[in-house]
Amino acid sequence: MSELTAGQTAPDFTANDQDGNTVSLNQFKGKKVVLYFYPKDNTPGCTTEACDFRDNYQGLVAKGIVVLGVSVDDEKSHQKFASKYDLPFTLIADPDKKIVEAYGVWGEKNMYGKKYMGTNRKTFLIDEHGVITHIIAKVDTKNATAQVLELLNA
Repeated sequence: MSELTAGQTAPDFTANDQDGNTVSLNQFKGKKVVLYFYPKDNTPGCTTEACDFRDNYQGLVAKGIVVLGVSVDDEKSHQKFASKYDLPFTLIADPDKKIVEAYGVWGEKNMYGKKYMGTNRKTFLIDEHGVITHIIAKVDTKNATAQVLELLNA
C-alpha cells in the first residue's frame, strides 16, 4: 500500500474501544479528529504521549477536536491503560492490525540492533470531511498536543 499523504481521504475503520464499544471513523464526520498511533500501552513514551493528550484534553474538546488513540493492544490492555492514567479519550484496539496497516504505520523497527515489526508512532489530523490535513511523523511525546495545535492554528 502506498503511503498516505495530506489531502487524501482518511481510511475508514470500525473496531472496538477500551470498553468494548464499536467505534468507526465515519461517526466523527463534522468534527476534527486527532488520530494518533502508538506502539504499546504502558510503555514510557506511549504513557508520556497519552498523558500529554489527557492533560490538554479539555482545551482540545473546547476546539471541537476528538482524540482517538490506536495501538495493536487488545481491549483489556487499553482498559487497564486508560484506567491507570485516567485517560478521558477513546483508545481503539487493533489486534488484527487492520487499522495500522491501512494507515501505513505498521513496519520494521530497530531496537538495539534487533529488527522487529511494530507500530510506528505517527499522528494524523483529519478534518470535518474525513480528509487528512496533516501528518506528524516525528511526534514529540512530551508536547504532542502542542504539535497538533500548532498545525491546526497555522
